[in-house]
Formats: sequence, structure tokens, C-alpha cells
Amino acid sequence: MPEAPALTEDAMLSLLFRNARTHNQWSDRPVTDETVRSLYDIAKWGPTTANSNPGRFVFVRSAAAKARLKPHLSAGNVDKVMQTPCTVIIAGDTRFYEFYGKLFPSRDMRSTFEGKDALIADTVARSSTLQGAYLIMAARTLGLDCGPMSGFDQAGTDAEFFPDGRWKSNFLCNIGYGDPAGLFPRNPRLDFEEACLDV
Repeated sequence: MPEAPALTEDAMLSLLFRNARTHNQWSDRPVTDETVRSLYDIAKWGPTTANSNPGRFVFVRSAAAKARLKPHLSAGNVDKVMQTPCTVIIAGDTRFYEFYGKLFPSRDMRSTFEGKDALIADTVARSSTLQGAYLIMAARTLGLDCGPMSGFDQAGTDAEFFPDGRWKSNFLCNIGYGDPAGLFPRNPRLDFEEACLDV
């Protein structure tokens, strides 16, 4: 894809955080194969617990795949998903430790996790959520808009897309080119004094 013009630090912060919005309506401009690959190739570098990289991403773009996802969406999310060019199922691999020969070659990290269900579940939940957030940041740097969502039946989605039970869905994120007409007024955030302790 063409190289984006360099942004100032302030402009990048505005792109990623201050001016970024959760989109609900979308243009019909597609998210290309090249963009999907670029998106993952950026997001994969974010840190995870012991470089576990449990995040898994299903890019739902075809009409057939959307039809499979549709029955598992809450009513308020159906139109959003059907309209967006791409919905990502952010999931976690419960056997992420099988990749440790590649991901952590200097130590035997597999034995730290294998067979320890509570530790595996905790690591998958935390790190796949982080990786989903990295995906959102990566998407914004590539000029995409995002609409992260809960509001779906995880068990039904897992049965449909991950019938072997290895991957577990975490949340959904629509990505594409948002239509500003569908934005709601921006809600406030907590101030530092309300959300932070400086000890």
C-alpha cells in the first residue's frame, strides 16, 4: 500500500486517541487483502505476557461469513456488522504455548503454561485483549476507522467458527472507512483526579 505522509507527534496522538471515534456506519469502500495483512503485521509487535501472542483474528469480509456471524449478534449490532466491509473476531488460542519454540527460543516457556488451565485462561484473556487494542491502534495508523463491540453470543460464535474449542472469542471490531454521519456526540472521560493515584 502507498506510504502515508509523515505526521507530527501531535497529529499522530490526535489520530490515535483525541480525535478517533467509535464508528457505527460505514462507506462501501472495501478493506483489501493487502490492508488486512499490513494491519496484522503492525499489531503483532505489541507486548504480551511472556511473548505468548495468544491473540487470533478472524477477518469476516465475505457475505457468506457475515451470514454465519449474524445469528450470534445482539440486535443492536446486526446492521453495523452487515454494513461494515470487515468485522474482526478477536479471539484467543488456548494452546498458545505450542508456539513457544518459535516465540521464546531461549527458554522452555511451554512448561510454564501447559496443563495449567487457570494460568492459560488468565493469559489468554489479558493478552488477547491487549492484542485487540493493538489492532485498533494499527488500524487507525493505516487510515481505517474502528467500531469495537461486545454484544454477541460468544458460545454460539465459538461453536460456529471454532468448533474444535481451541480458540475462544473475546470481542468484535468493525473496521473500514467510517461515515461521520453515524457518529454520536462524544461522551466525556474521567479526569486524572477521578481515575488515577500518583503514589
